Amino acid sequence: MSTPQATPSRSHSIAVLPGDGVGPEVTQAALTVLDAAQRRFGFGTDRTDVPLGADHYAETGELLTEEMVGRLREHDAILFGAIGSPSVTPGILERGVILALRREMRQAINLRPVRLYPGVPTPIAGLTPERCDLVIVRENTEGAYVAQGSTVHAGTPAQVAVQESVNTWYAVERAVDFAYRLASVRRRRLTLCHKTNVLVEAGKLWTAVMDSVGQRYPEVETDYVHVDAMCMHLPVSPERFDVVVTDNLFGDIVTDLGAVLQGGLGVAASGNLNLDGSAPSMFEPIHGSAPDIAGKGWANPAGACLSLAMMLGHLGEGEAAAAVEAATGAVLAGLPALAGEQMGASTQELGERIAVLVADGTATAVDNSLMSQLARVMGPTGATDEHRLSSRLDDRDAASAPGVLS
Repeated sequence: MSTPQATPSRSHSIAVLPGDGVGPEVTQAALTVLDAAQRRFGFGTDRTDVPLGADHYAETGELLTEEMVGRLREHDAILFGAIGSPSVTPGILERGVILALRREMRQAINLRPVRLYPGVPTPIAGLTPERCDLVIVRENTEGAYVAQGSTVHAGTPAQVAVQESVNTWYAVERAVDFAYRLASVRRRRLTLCHKTNVLVEAGKLWTAVMDSVGQRYPEVETDYVHVDAMCMHLPVSPERFDVVVTDNLFGDIVTDLGAVLQGGLGVAASGNLNLDGSAPSMFEPIHGSAPDIAGKGWANPAGACLSLAMMLGHLGEGEAAAAVEAATGAVLAGLPALAGEQMGASTQELGERIAVLVADGTATAVDNSLMSQLARVMGPTGATDEHRLSSRLDDRDAASAPGVLS
């Protein structure tokens, strides 16, 4: 069902995928905040609800169909809630919807801010907001997630499993170039995180790409850290990092560690970015569907609202993005707890509090805001200048590469 909104000067087409569990609750809270941002900053949205998730799968047996892909491609961005249900075998929805969406929409990178907002508790003793403000750029289509491998002699003592990891210059260069571009509008520091002393061949490729792309960004300082060392440095000295670029598997692990620093999975946001404007990017909180608390109003909508802020920045609405981030941070700072009944307000009530602050503009602006920086890095259509890249791979060839999942 499509719900047109007023468009005083400009409009964006948004596909809304609430999903399962607490997904619909946090998504509705985020849409309440979006309504407030539209009224204040003079833009509109045309929203289309898309029924993907456990209930839809149970009723129809459908995951992500070609018809749905076609419909989604007509939108400027996707706002995603959460997916997963105890009623569906683990892996079916995740691979058949989330990973399939990333593949079909050519979402080249996963972008994860790691920021501790003032007043938000963290389990890391002595950590202050001034020391925790970084962004992790994760290559989103290759590495160990290409879903290629085999098993022989299954069920016997001689069973052998082979799992492949694939790295191409094209995909790595897209991630690295974006990371350089982002670093150039932040504190001009970029760190490559890998395991070059063990994964030698993949490490050579990543290092070569860093060196090659770096020639276009002489103002950006670079360094390198092994992924195991990263797991030590990140909680102890996060101020060492500004922008971190890494491969798919390492990024999957390190970003969840980063979420712990900023207060937990409930306050962490993410964006899966299409960099060439060929399909919509997708923005989602990382907390999952949490079916055990679904319907109780105990889910913190901060991750969804910050994902909304990322989406607005990606669409070029930098002022609105910064306002949503500031309002979300202010509401988080006033909560007695970050999750559950102890928050002292329901999911929707928290969304309404954030919306009020967006509307009146009283929340203190966040310095060095990633949300507004995205508006500077991405073009007016939500695409980077991919012509800057030296690689030339036809879109059809990339889309038809066998078995590439994120």
